[in-house]
Amino acid sequence: MALKIANITVNTERPKELAQWWAAALDGEVTADWGQYVFISAGEGPGMGFQYVENPAPGRVHMDIVTDDVPGAVARLVADGAKHVADRGVDDLTWTTLADPDGNEFCVFAGH
Repeated sequence: MALKIANITVNTERPKELAQWWAAALDGEVTADWGQYVFISAGEGPGMGFQYVENPAPGRVHMDIVTDDVPGAVARLVADGAKHVADRGVDDLTWTTLADPDGNEFCVFAGH
C-alpha cells in the first residue's frame, strides 16, 4: 500500500485568515472551508490544511518552499506579513527562514 502526503496541516486559532494568507503567498486557492477546517491547494504536491486549535504553539514541522528568485520571494512574503527569522546555509546550500503571521516557520530556497 503506497502512502502519499495529502496536506500539511497547521494548527491555528484563525484557520480562515491563515489559509487565505497562505493561498495568496503560494498563488493558490481555498478549496474547502468547513469553518474550523480550511484547505488550500497551490499547484502540484500536497495541499495545506488549517484547523482550529485553542492556544496552539507553533509546531516543529515546517515547509521548504522552492523558487528561482529567493530574494524577490522573501521580499514579497515579508511585505505581505511574514517575519524574517534568519538567513542560513551549509556548504553551497542557502535558505531564508521566515515565519507566517501565526509564527509558523518555513524556509525559502532555490532547491538542491
